[in-house]
Amino acid sequence: MAALVGGKVRGSLENMDYEITKAFASDLMSDVLREDMDDTVLITGLCNIQTIRTADMAELRIAILSRGKVADDEMVEMAEDNGLTIIESPFTTFRISGLLYDAGLQPFY
Repeated sequence: MAALVGGKVRGSLENMDYEITKAFASDLMSDVLREDMDDTVLITGLCNIQTIRTADMAELRIAILSRGKVADDEMVEMAEDNGLTIIESPFTTFRISGLLYDAGLQPFY
């Protein structure tokens, strides 16, 4: 998935073979917490520790940071501790969504 979105993998590497079937794009972490995110990748431009906390609460395994956002050391450490894979992509949220859709992932809604 990282190669598909031109991304760099950070955080936990244990999810690289995890089967993801859906994608959800949001910068509103409250929207992420309202839904069952099983087998879903989060695409977001929100790059802070709250993104990692939210991903953990939602039991996400992979989060893609869009628009060239780079996770800081605290985010990476927390992601590793919580088993979350972070992919840093230079692409826009829109482009990442389209690439994942073309690769067969379904929209969350």
